[in-house]
Amino acid sequence: MNIALIRLSALGDIIHTSIVVQFIKKKYKNARITWFADAKFAEILAHCKGVDAVIALPLKEKKYRKSYKILHNALSDLSKNGEKFDYIIDFQGLLKSALVGKILGNTAGFDKNSIKEPLAALFYTKKIPCDYNENIIVRNLTLAAKTLDFDFLRDEILQKESIFEVANLKNATNEMAKNAIIIAPFSSEESKNYAHFDAVIELLKAGTNHEIFISTGGKKEREMGQILCEKTGAKLLPQMNLGELVSVVSNAKVVVGNDSGVTHLAWACNTPSVVLFGNRPSGRNAYATSVNLVLDAGRAVDARHIDKKDFCINEISPKKVAESVLGLLMFNE
Repeated sequence: MNIALIRLSALGDIIHTSIVVQFIKKKYKNARITWFADAKFAEILAHCKGVDAVIALPLKEKKYRKSYKILHNALSDLSKNGEKFDYIIDFQGLLKSALVGKILGNTAGFDKNSIKEPLAALFYTKKIPCDYNENIIVRNLTLAAKTLDFDFLRDEILQKESIFEVANLKNATNEMAKNAIIIAPFSSEESKNYAHFDAVIELLKAGTNHEIFISTGGKKEREMGQILCEKTGAKLLPQMNLGELVSVVSNAKVVVGNDSGVTHLAWACNTPSVVLFGNRPSGRNAYATSVNLVLDAGRAVDARHIDKKDFCINEISPKKVAESVLGLLMFNE
C-alpha cells in the first residue's frame, strides 16, 4: 500500500502532523509512506520514524514548474512498477496543498467548514468534517483514521513513541547541551514571543545547577539571543541543521518556549517541556501531558480569529514559568 501525506509547512505544523505515521504503521505495517513537504522543512522528515520517502517541493521559492516536475516524476516512478498512490491525504487544507494532492490523484482532506481556505475542499474526493478548534493532534489523527479506516484512543496519544530520532550523532553541540535546559524564546511573529525570559532565567539559576542554553533561528534571532545571554549568563546554542536540533532537543532535560517548532519538537521527542501561549488557543495548538506542560494567559481564543496585536502572553508570571520548569526537573531526577 502506497500512502502520500501532504503537509508542506511550517516546522511546527509538520511536527504536529508527524504523529499520524506511527498510527498508520500500527494499522498497516507494510504501508509505504511518502511525505510531500516544502523544501525548506523537508529535512526534519528524514528523521521521522516510519516515513519511507520525502519529496521536497521548492514552493516557498516560487519554483512552481520545478515543483510540478518533481510531482510528475514521483508519479512516474510509481507507474514504472505498476503502482500508484492508494491513498493521498492533505493535512494542510490550503489551496496550494490541495493542488499538490490533485496532481497526485484522488485526495482526502477536511471539509470546507473545517479548514482555513474552504475552496481547497473542492479538490478533495473525500471530505472529512472536524471542528477547526479541535486539538491539532486530534484533528490530524481524525483525518488519517477516517481516510484509512482505523480507530484511535486519546490515551494512545499519551503513550506515543518518540516520533523523531537521529542515530549516533555525537558532536560538541550535542554533548554540551545534554541534560541542559533549552529555552526557545523567539518565533516569526512578535506577539507569540514572551518578553520575560530574562527573569525566568534568573529564577532558574537560583533554583538549579543545570546549564541554560538559548536556541535561535535566523540572524535577527541570534542577535536578540546574544543580548539575552549577555544579560543573564545563559549560553547561546550554535546554528544547527534540523537533524542536529532533533538530537539536542531529544537529549535536553527540559525545553521551554513559546508556541513554536522547537517546543513542539520536544513534545514529539517525549522531552519534558513548558510551552507558553497568549493570543493562540493553547488547547488546540498543544497536547498537554504529565511532562509537557502548557501555560497560557487565560484567554478564550478562537483559532479562526487571531489578534496579532494582542501581547497577552506577557501576562504569564515568570515565577510560574520557572516553577513549572523546576517541577519537571524534580519529577525527572
